[in-house]
Formats: sequence, structure tokens, C-alpha cells
Amino acid sequence: MASKFGLAGGIPERRVRPIWDAIDSRQFKNAFKLSTALLSKHPNSPYALALKALVLERMGKNEEALSVCINAKEILFTNDSNILVDDFTLSTLQIVFQRLDHLEMATSCYEYACGRYPNNLELMMGLFNCYVREYSFVKQQQIAIKMYKNTAEERFLLWAVCSIQLQVCCGNGGEKLFALAEGLLKKHITSHSLHEPEALSVYISLLEQQSKYRDALEILSGDLGSLMLIEADKLRLQGRLLARARDYAAAADIFQKVLELCPDDWEHFLQYLGCLLEDDGILAKVTDPIRPLKYIDCKKLELPEEVFDSRMSNAVNFVKKLMEESQDNSVRCPYLAHLEIERIKFLLRKGDADKVVEDLMQYFRRFGHLTCFTADIEMFLHVLDNDKKSEFLKNLEKECEASTSAPTKALGQSLTVFKIQNLIGDVFSLQVDDLENLAVRMTEMFCKNLPLSKELDAQESMYGEELLSMACNVLVQLFWRTRDLGYLLESIIILEFGLTARRYVSQYKILLVHLYSYWSCLPLAYERYKSLDVKNILLETVSHHILPQMLSSPLWIDSNNILREYLKFMDDHFRESADLTFLAYRHRSYSKVIEFVQFKERLQRSSQYVMAKIEAPILQLKQNSNNIDEEENILESLGHGTHFLELSNEIRSKSLTFNEDLELRPWWTPTYDKNYLLGPFEGVSYCPRENLHDQIKHSEATVLKNIEKRSLLPRMIYLSINSASGSVKQNIEANGSAVDPKISIELKTLLERYTKILEYPFQDAVQLLIGISRGEKCFEAPSLDIIDWMNFAVFLNAWNLNSHEINLSNIDTSGSGTWNFVNFLLKKYVMETIASAGPILSSPGNNLSFLVQLVTEPLAWHGLIIQSCVRSVLPSGKKKKKGGSSEHSNCQFSNEIQNSIQSLCDTIELVAKWLREEIDKPEDEKFDAIYSSVQIEGRNNGAGKVFKTLESSISVMKDVELGGRIHEALCSWSCADVARKIVNEQCRLLSEFLRICESKINLLQALKLHL
Repeated sequence: MASKFGLAGGIPERRVRPIWDAIDSRQFKNAFKLSTALLSKHPNSPYALALKALVLERMGKNEEALSVCINAKEILFTNDSNILVDDFTLSTLQIVFQRLDHLEMATSCYEYACGRYPNNLELMMGLFNCYVREYSFVKQQQIAIKMYKNTAEERFLLWAVCSIQLQVCCGNGGEKLFALAEGLLKKHITSHSLHEPEALSVYISLLEQQSKYRDALEILSGDLGSLMLIEADKLRLQGRLLARARDYAAAADIFQKVLELCPDDWEHFLQYLGCLLEDDGILAKVTDPIRPLKYIDCKKLELPEEVFDSRMSNAVNFVKKLMEESQDNSVRCPYLAHLEIERIKFLLRKGDADKVVEDLMQYFRRFGHLTCFTADIEMFLHVLDNDKKSEFLKNLEKECEASTSAPTKALGQSLTVFKIQNLIGDVFSLQVDDLENLAVRMTEMFCKNLPLSKELDAQESMYGEELLSMACNVLVQLFWRTRDLGYLLESIIILEFGLTARRYVSQYKILLVHLYSYWSCLPLAYERYKSLDVKNILLETVSHHILPQMLSSPLWIDSNNILREYLKFMDDHFRESADLTFLAYRHRSYSKVIEFVQFKERLQRSSQYVMAKIEAPILQLKQNSNNIDEEENILESLGHGTHFLELSNEIRSKSLTFNEDLELRPWWTPTYDKNYLLGPFEGVSYCPRENLHDQIKHSEATVLKNIEKRSLLPRMIYLSINSASGSVKQNIEANGSAVDPKISIELKTLLERYTKILEYPFQDAVQLLIGISRGEKCFEAPSLDIIDWMNFAVFLNAWNLNSHEINLSNIDTSGSGTWNFVNFLLKKYVMETIASAGPILSSPGNNLSFLVQLVTEPLAWHGLIIQSCVRSVLPSGKKKKKGGSSEHSNCQFSNEIQNSIQSLCDTIELVAKWLREEIDKPEDEKFDAIYSSVQIEGRNNGAGKVFKTLESSISVMKDVELGGRIHEALCSWSCADVARKIVNEQCRLLSEFLRICESKINLLQALKLHL
């Protein structure tokens, strides 16, 4: 700010500079003292007021800051000629208004100033900045054109053109606006030409958006084309325009020139090949930034055979020429290009599988040691049948055995063989003994090659570090097949060992997050997730590894931290993304303007963001469900749940985005709602990659349903509390007014909507629950759907207390109606879950998370409804109803509540008793139970071979030169510590759940005393 100082608002710089220095150094008390002194000397100075407001805001005194800002704004608007209106004052006010979420006030200040000084360029730029922050594209265009008319500067014209493009791409403007933008540019070019490369890019993009490819080519080949200084970029653009104009021959020639200049440009080789094949779809796929093109999707030959053969022959010759001219051994594109041509010929039945295999072997000999090799050739392997894949794998193994390469290169080739074996599904067809030996070989190879990494920095990737990830995957498959707990423990041990050698391997940590989550060790999973140090946009793409598990756990504080950190990043980004957009305008990076706005819109439509906005308050409701007064305060802050109903309605009109990076998820849990380990082994033909696409689509559909379903919960909780308490008052108080019928009507409407999401009509859903309570029907427990159905049963009871539409007298002779009906269902599923759970330590993938959700959601909401009834029953100074039938009704109602309290208390006590039994087991006994599973003495089969290999390797390596860091880490390593930590952290998780259960039991016992 110092560089701006002069006479700001009529105040000398020497008086203002100390305040800014204090703010910059975060000495806010000193800044406040100085700003107060300045204001005493200039009491009517809007700039002095703005500075004080800024200091107050930084001190966290937002209300005072807003009041001072409004005072400064009112002084500005007085039209007093003695009040100086300048950009120093307005920009300072804008900072404060923006941080206080009152940007519209800053905009009004700039609008007033521009009206008062209509030709002041600095003020108009400030107003443009305000419109950028508000995403008011039409107003941006208007003020930009006004600046352009005043100055005839090219940049302001381009601001206007970008604003027009945003109206069409991100707003509601029609494509006819493009013609307006083109007209403005043509008129400027006629009188002033263009002088910036970015201006040319904007003009070309505008013509492309109108499909005027020939016009764009003419501009590019004319005088303006000289603005594009990098020849390769100019050729790429020219080739794209020719291809879009369907001049494929000319486009192919241009792309050849691109590849001669940049032989490792895979994307443009695919465009070159697409032009030879006259494939229209290739250009559409190339422009997708989320899913970049990897190969030509060629299923049918559209060209005459002679033309195809001739063009492929030319392509082969061109690629061979690139290979011969390439002096850089790291250039892979020409060799991949050769493979791609053979793949296309094979798909169109003009090639030979043996030739594809031979070409793959040639590629392996040159690049097989690279980490990217497997990803490079994956698309080529897909065209081969299983026999040819197996032949290729055998050839690789022979090549590795005969190799005399340097140790690091040989290790890379061995890694590649393991990856190919996994890629083609060969691992899933191996016998158990073979899988064990494979995991042992991988572990031995990792340990044997540790000395290669002794000179590496701690943050550099170790040689062969993927070996432990692959060994882990094999061990998990062994566990899935055999249910031998030792394999699961071994998979965790080798990953923890790997992190001891190098603590920065993110893939190890991600695998551990999922393994610990599966084994009910969420505290350890969360610890490993935190060690990933996930920040900024990675919160959007990576948090799916831990967030779903945490939301169904009793670790409420940690869950709240994850949600708060994620939502803070997203909200901060939305607040600050306009700054990036305006910077792009000022620095003439016009293509980035549209990119930033589209990126922000994509994040705003993020399914994970919408879900987090819903789950954060639901978590608050769960945390405070023992205190109905606190619960009502939370609901009031949420607009009694109406905010989320509006959000749910918005979802229907939006297409949500799914930004999670699923590629790093383990094979056994490809999406958050699928875990193959929870079911039986699916046979040797199983291969997750084959059904991954369908699984992702199913998961996305489930997310949309869950968002709509969960968005109804806060409102249904609010209406249920009021419906239940209102029905009590109506029954008990002599002058009790009738419950507002709107509550009952709205609650039934939401219940009908809820059952529709569950894919049942309302009456059918009611009959299903009645059938379950009679024992005539059942769910497959445990299932997340059961949680939803139990929520429905709880809210149904609250609605029926007032409406009395459901009559259960034929199945409930006690007359308690839906009270007993709900109590029975909740107790039934708690008892069934506990009975099937088994010991936590020896039953990975157990029903603990289901039980946690059952207690913290439907049982908690049922408890809230009971609390509302008890509060209404307690004396409030009003007369009670008198008379035989009324007193009998009141007594019956009181008994229903008491019975429900007792039933709920007994149900939660069952959970607490089971938890105490699990926690009270001796620690050493639990430790021995799992640690003995990897001890192979006295056993001929089962887990333990990898564990034994690791232990023997560690003892040998202690005498090998490994470098100080790795040697010190290995000396402190203990396998037993891993097992003991699992035992302790499971106990911690259960203790946290027990605390929740005991707090609910104490509440229910207190309610019984009140009655």
C-alpha cells in the first residue's frame, strides 16, 4: 500500500503510513490507537473512517467495523464538495465490505463515485472490479465499453469482449452476443489493429465459438498472425482450425510439422492420426480438460480400404523418421505412435496380434524401466485376448531374467512385470500359495534394493517403493479369499515399515487409511490421513478417502474438523476467486478469465461440497441431541431446516460435478460406497477394472439420492419436535390450542417425499414397516437403507401423534400405537446387529459403523421427540384437563412416553453392555489374538511368510550400508508396535462410542425422574 500513498482522502502520507505498517505487521492494537488518533483530527474523513473500520475488522470486531463503514459511506454520499472521493478511500472500504460479505455496499460506493466523476478511469476500473466480484457480466461489459470509448485502449475492449463471452459461456446470454463482440473487435482492428498475442487468441476463440473456422484461418495467416511468436503454438492452432473446417488433409500436414518440432507431443499425434482417419470425434475429446484423450476410439472404418492402407503406410513411415531423428532417449511419443497405428490396424482386422506383442516387447526393451510404462501400454493390451496377454507376460519375465541392466533399471523392469501381471488380471487367477510367494518376492525385492536409496533425500521417491503397495494388494486379496486375519495384519505391517523407511509415500498412507477404516481403527486412519497434509484443492479431490467413514463414526470432533477445514477452503476460494479473475484481466491473460470463472462454477456445483454443507449441521444436531434447547437453537440458525429444502430443490435443476480423484483408491473399494471385502470372494474371473465405470456411475446416482434425502432431515426433525410437543399440549392442557395443521401437512409431504427417494409410495412404506414389526417381512441387515427406514419410522410416529391416521390397534393391544411400533423396530435392529457383530478385533468389516449410525441418528431423533413430549408434560402453570375420559387419556399418554423412555434406555444399554465387554478384554489377550496370526511356527499354511521375510530382511539390513536416515529408522522399527497400536486405537474408538451411549442413558434416566 505504501506505493500508493500521496494525499489519500486529503490526509498526508506521513500520517497514514504508520497505520498501514502496523496492519501489515499484525500489530492491530497499535493500528487501532493510531487510527483513532487520526480520526480525531479528521472526524469527517471517509478515508480515516475506512482505515479504522479495516483495523476493527482485523481485530474481529465485525459489527463495529460495519457500523464505521456505513458511516463513511453516508459521508461520501452527502455531495459535500469538501469531501474528497478517491480510489484510496473506496478500495479500503471495498476490502472491509468484502470481508464482511457486504460487497453490494462497496459497489454502490463506486457507482456513486463514477456518477459524480464520470470520466475518472481509476474509479471506473474499481467499479469494474466490483462487478467482477459480483459476477455481473452484463455490467462488466457496459463499464468496460465506457472505459474503451473514453480511452480507445485495446485492453478495455478485450475486457468487454471477455465479459460478453462470459455471458454466453457462464450466464444466460444467447450466442448472438458473439456477433456483437466480433463487430467490436473488427471495428477496432480497422482503426487501431491489435498489438497483444492474447488479443489475437481472444479474436480466434470468438470466431471458433461461431464456427467461423475459415475466417479464423485467414486472420492467422495474415498480418495479425505475427503476434503469435511461438511457431509450434501457431501451427497447433492452425491444425485445429483446419480439422474443425473438415480440411483433414491440410490439417494432417500441419500436425506433421508440429510433431517434427515437438516429437513428444502425444495429444497432437492423436489429432494427426484422427485427421488421417477423418474422425470427427477426436477434436471434441481433445478439448475435454477433465478426461484428456489417450487413444483413438476406432470401431469402424469409414474410409475406402486403399485410402486407409495408404494413409497408415505414410503414418508408419513418418513415425519411423521421427524415431531415427530423435536423439533423446526420453522421447516416447514416436514409439507409442507406432503402437497406436498397429492397434488401430488390429481393431480394423488389418493387423496381427503377434505384431502388437512384438512391438510391445520392443517398447519394453527401451522404456520398460520407467514407472509410466504400464500406463503407457494399458490401452494396447486391451485389444489382445487372454492367451496373447499371457504370452506377453511370459516374454517380459524371460526378458527380465536375461537382462544385464544396471540395478536401478533392472528393478524398474521387475516392477513393470509385476504391474503388467496385475493389470491383465493374472494375479486373481493365481492359487493361494502362488500369491503368498508373489507377496514374499515383492517384499524381498524391496528390502534387497533399499541400499539404492541411501543417497536420496528424505522427500525423494525411493527405488522400488511401489513394490510394497503391490504386495499389500496381494495380501489383501489373500485375506479376501481365506479370511485369515494374518494377511490383513501383514498388509498393514509392510506399509508401516515402508513409511518408517520414507514417511512421504502418499500411496502407502492412502492404503492404510482404507485398511484401518475397514478394521475399525478410525483413529489410526484419521492420523494417516492427516499425515497426507491435504490442502487447498486437494481437499476437494482427496477427502473422499476418509470423510464418509468419519461421518458414520463416533469421532465427532475429528469429523467436524475435516468438514470445517474443507468448507472453509471452499468458501474462501469462492470469496477470493474473483481476485484471480480480476488479476487475469489486469495482466491481460484473457483465456484465464473464462477458465477461472468456469472452475469456480464447477466447484460450486461439487456434489461433495453440497453434501458437506448438509452433513456439517446434521453432525451438530447429532452432537447436541441430548439437549433439546440447544438443538432448537441450531435448527433456528438453519432457518428451521428450510435452507436445506431450498438446497434440495436447487439440486434438481443443477447438474452436480464429481471431482473426486478415484484412481488412487485401492482396488477393493473403487468408490466410497463399495467395498468388495464386505462380501465373499467373487472367483478367479473377478477383475475390478472391468466394472469400474458402471460402479462409478452407480455411486454418483447414489450420491444424488443421499443429498436429497439428507437435506430433508433438519426440517423433518424440527417439524417432528413441534408436532409431538403440540400433540401433548393438546391432550393435557385444558385450554390447549390445536396443533397448527400446517405442521402436520408439511411433515406428511416431506415423509412422502422421503419414501419416494426410498423408491416406495408412502402407504406401501408404512405397510412395509408394519410387516417387519409383525415378523412378516425383513430387510437385509445391516444396510444403510435401514438407517433411512428407521429415520422414517421415527418421524412417522411424530406425525401420527398429531394426525392419528395410522391405526395399529389390530397389532398393538396396549393402545400405544406407533410409540411401541418404533420402539420395537429400533430394538430389533440393535439386537440383530450386536448378535451378528462378533468380536471387533477379529471381525474386520463388522457392523460397528452401522450401529453407531443407528444410535446417533434414528435413536437420537426418537430421543429428541421424547424430550419435546416430556417438556410439554411438565407443569407450566396452565390448568390440566379434568374429567374421567380426559384424565384416562392423559395417563395413557404419560405411560406411552414412560414406556418409550424405558425401551430406548434398555436398547442403548444393550449397546453399552456389548461395548464394555469388548473394551474390558485384557489388552495382552487382544494383542496375542492378532499378533499370533502372523506367527508361522508350528503351521504349514496361512499368513506369516511375508512377516517372517520382513523380519529376517531387517536383521540382515542392519549390517548393510543404508545411509544414516534409513538405518536409524530400521533400528527403531518393531512389528509388534503396529499390532499393539491397532488394539489400543480400536479400544479408543469403542470408548468414544461408549461415552455417547452413556450420555444418552443418563439423559433418559433423568427424563424418567422428571415424569
